[in-house]
Amino acid sequence: MIWDFDYSSVSAIAKLLEENGLSMTKKFGQNFLVSQQVLDRIVSQCGGLEGKTVWEIGPGIGALTTKLLKAGAAVTSFEIDHGFCRILREKAYIEESRFRLVEGDALKNWKDLYNKEGTPDVICANLPYNVGSIFIASLIEGRCVPQRMVYTLQSEVVQRMCAKVGGEDYSGFTVLTNIDYENREAFRIKAGCFFPPPNVDSSVVVMQERPEKLVPEELVPRLVSLVRVLFSQRRKTVKNNLKGLGLKNEELGKLLATAGVPSGERAEKLSMDQLIALTKEFEYATHCSHSKETFE
Repeated sequence: MIWDFDYSSVSAIAKLLEENGLSMTKKFGQNFLVSQQVLDRIVSQCGGLEGKTVWEIGPGIGALTTKLLKAGAAVTSFEIDHGFCRILREKAYIEESRFRLVEGDALKNWKDLYNKEGTPDVICANLPYNVGSIFIASLIEGRCVPQRMVYTLQSEVVQRMCAKVGGEDYSGFTVLTNIDYENREAFRIKAGCFFPPPNVDSSVVVMQERPEKLVPEELVPRLVSLVRVLFSQRRKTVKNNLKGLGLKNEELGKLLATAGVPSGERAEKLSMDQLIALTKEFEYATHCSHSKETFE
């Protein structure tokens, strides 16, 4: 059963928190979306949800959760705040068969559920801004790749995810989130749509799984490892950043040339095709030298 609660009412939210001896904490980056129109727009970005499995991270008191359930999804919500868990479990969704609560830190426990049940159809969340990019990165590196992910994030993070090669926002996180997905900023959310209003701009990003993989699955760990090294010191050239990976200067120069990557270029200028070509060359060099551990 889904409870009847006015999520658009700041006074109702404040009263609920007070009655349960709760307060929002900066530690968990808690801001409630109170605009029903915005919540509806977020759910619409998920596509048809009837019968779909959805993971939600940081449901709070359930504003987005309720919309997802009413759209026909089976929702698994990860919540770290024990007080909110009590509200969700004992008030909001008593005996609701399509709702499941996983209490604790999603960064630490999503893998357990993934190992048991596999990838959900969709992940949709108003992510706490202090851990948003970390959580997304952990999913991709852990190879939990749903068909679609829809997140409310700090606009600055969304800009990095959607950045073009050579732009000032282009980063290792750009590359990581584009390995499996085509990213687009769906819309921005005004601060007044939240309670309390955040001090940063917010955006909704849609991550749609690519119809064809850019990178063979077996090369993804190598690509992720290289990207981490290449973007570790942005002011250094590609060649200088890669010098610590164990190849001699001459060998590294040949490898870069074969991959079509100028040794004096910087990482933010490299296209995905160049990064993939470089990954393949490093993989080949690794197998030939029987020293794969050198490049991990």
